[in-house]
Order: sequence, then C-alpha cells, then structure tokens
Amino acid sequence: MKFSRESLKLYAVTDRTWLHGRSLGQVVEEAISGGATLIQLREKNLGYEVFKYQALEIQRLCRKHDIPFIVNDNVRLAMDISADGVHVGQDDMEAGNVRALIGPGKILGVSVRTPEEAVLAESRGADYLGAGAVFHTGSKSDAVDITHEALREICSAVKIPVVAIGGINSQNARELAGSGIAGLAVISAIFASPDIAGAAQELRSLAEEICS
Repeated sequence: MKFSRESLKLYAVTDRTWLHGRSLGQVVEEAISGGATLIQLREKNLGYEVFKYQALEIQRLCRKHDIPFIVNDNVRLAMDISADGVHVGQDDMEAGNVRALIGPGKILGVSVRTPEEAVLAESRGADYLGAGAVFHTGSKSDAVDITHEALREICSAVKIPVVAIGGINSQNARELAGSGIAGLAVISAIFASPDIAGAAQELRSLAEEICS
C-alpha cells in the first residue's frame, strides 16, 4: 500500500449507526467497490476487543484492495494491529507524541479548524489534515463549522494535503471547488445510503472533478 495525495480523494469514515442488519465488513466492501480510496475506522462506543476484531476485518479488506486503512483516535489499537495509520483530533493525543509512538513509516492525520492548528500539526509530523466541519453535520455532536474561506486558508497554509469533512454530500460537494482540498471525507452520505456503492461512485466522481 502506497500512500499519496490521491489516496485521500474519497475518504470514507465508518459509522455503525447505519448498518441496518448488515456487517461493517459488508458496507465497507461496498464503499470500496464504489470508489472509496481510503477507509477510516471511527467507532466511538466499542470495547477494545470488539474494536480490535472489527479493525482486523476492515484492515483485511483494505489490504485486499490496496488502499490505506486508518484508525481514528485509538493509537494503541493502530499500533497493536500495525494499521497503515491513525487520525487524531485536537482533543486527543498531541500529534508530535503520536508521531513519536507510531514512527516515521505510518500515516498520521490530524483534525484542524484553523490555519494555526494546521501549521502546528504539519510541523509535528502530520501527513495530512482533516478540516471541518465544512457543512453542518449530525455525525459529530461537538463539530464546529468552519467557513469555506477558512478552508481555503488552511489549504494555503500548509504543504501537506487537506481533506474536507462534515456534512458533505452529492448536493453540496461542488461548493468546495477551488478550495485546494485533496479529497472529500464522508460518513453518512455513503454509509446511510441504501445504495452504498452507488453513493460512493457518485461522490468519487465529484471528488475527481473538484479536488486538486
């Protein structure tokens, strides 16, 4: 698995809320078949062993399709299973400490809301940034919306790629054109869809159109 800017084009973030009787592996496989270029496992309310079991299943799928597999927040788990990388927020472990733990060969993503946070995360070893929420989202109760001007400023402030996250769907994604983002990070617009592969395919097409 080789990580690049293109790996971020359609960044799919899991959410078990939308399984509706399906397994997490099934819905992730559908998302990948539709064009997801990276999978982040984001499951906040699972015990460690269950989380690890799910992570290993999704990791196998990502390796099968040769796309990056990122664990959200849980640095210990990412290290235990040798995930491709880990993504942390501003309230999680500090980015420099995460980099020291995971080493130089793993992917480190950091959530940011300001150019200042972006520059600091880059200096501490981040490989990419997640900026948002760019639209209002119900997937994260504490998300703070950022303006599209702020998104452009974040992209301009750093050399590493930035993905936009938060409330993105096929109806509003084009509003982000020209911002400088490398990709779209999406949760419900993929996983809440009755046709996950179709939703991913449409969003991948939009990402190819608007992401630089």
